[in-house]
Amino acid sequence: MELKSAMQIAASGMKAQGTRLRVISENLANADSTAQVPGGEPYRRKMVTFQNVLDRQTGQDRVKVSKIIPDAADFQLHYDPHHPAANSDGYVMLPNVNPLIEATDMREASRSYEANLNVIETSKAMIQKTIDILRS
Repeated sequence: MELKSAMQIAASGMKAQGTRLRVISENLANADSTAQVPGGEPYRRKMVTFQNVLDRQTGQDRVKVSKIIPDAADFQLHYDPHHPAANSDGYVMLPNVNPLIEATDMREASRSYEANLNVIETSKAMIQKTIDILRS
């Protein structure tokens, strides 16, 4: 049944994008987090990687979250010698989270989630229409 496969593929996409949205939310929540100790590292941005997985029962490729990895980008340095997390030179390391990039990623993930939801809703409507025709 092709519609069932379409719904399963879309559901796997929704699950993957849901995880991506959760990670993006975590990044945004920690965008201003600094280290707890002087000279310590602040929050490091996380990124989600996806992979295709073959469903042997249906022969269809599905998407799933492969890993959640830390972003290796450098931290930002801000001079604030009075900050509790400042190093010996007076610099505070800030997270490598750019809220503009996170907002863009969130919008993309949200639209992808919504597109997959539309596939499921359309498939359900087609199945229901088929059942209605068969009842007539």
